[in-house]
Amino acid sequence: MEAGKRRGSLVCVGVGMTLGSHLTPLARSYIENADVVFMAVSDTIVELWLTQMNPDVRNLQRYYREGKSRARTYRQMVEAILRPMRAGKAVCAAFYGHPGVFAWPPHEAIRIARSEGHAAHMEPGISAEDCLYADLGIDPGTVGCQHYEASQLLFYQRRLDPSAYLVIWQAGVVGDRSLARFATGARYRRVLVDVLARDYPRDHPVIVYRAATLPIEDPRIVHTRLGRLPAARIELADTLVLPPSQPLLVDRDILRRLGAIDARQSRRR
Repeated sequence: MEAGKRRGSLVCVGVGMTLGSHLTPLARSYIENADVVFMAVSDTIVELWLTQMNPDVRNLQRYYREGKSRARTYRQMVEAILRPMRAGKAVCAAFYGHPGVFAWPPHEAIRIARSEGHAAHMEPGISAEDCLYADLGIDPGTVGCQHYEASQLLFYQRRLDPSAYLVIWQAGVVGDRSLARFATGARYRRVLVDVLARDYPRDHPVIVYRAATLPIEDPRIVHTRLGRLPAARIELADTLVLPPSQPLLVDRDILRRLGAIDARQSRRR
């Protein structure tokens, strides 16, 4: 770096899910004080809101295109974010929800920035998962909660636990191997149903969920059954939630071991 030249920096922040409600004071400060702001958010109204916070706000959504690989789109986003940082600018990249959840570009941009000697970090935001717990009244600490990206359940051999909640993300593009589509159809969801039917009955309840992005909206909460998923309306932003189908099984061998430890400790007192 040339003497006297300012070294650029990068911070990736989350704006939350709902317009105006979830942005933290610290994230807002980074947006307002950055030299350049990049945004990838969920609604055009949210985009307009962000443009009022900084005179140089650039939209990353322009890199998306139907039929174009999302892998290529994400690499272009990363390069766009890094370019002004390398020129000595303080860059803030604002993403909807949490910037580290289902978002490859923030992680990759921070990794590269740090490898090149720039200060780079991430500030968390309220994610769709956080909204899901609140809107559906689920406490993941009661029986546990497992999360999977929908296509991973098809591409890989995963072991599900039917005694815990199951949350399936990006169900609207389940089975897309091209990374170039914004939706897949009923035939792909039928394969997902067949995979889930290994562990759940086909009449098991399923919730189709989508967090609200505007304060005037309600979250989308639709109750259906596993076997009806192929015919259901499921879009890119929708998430599937399956409640437990089995009770928790007590591990009596482990409980006996723990009881023996308790007894030994009690005798030492």
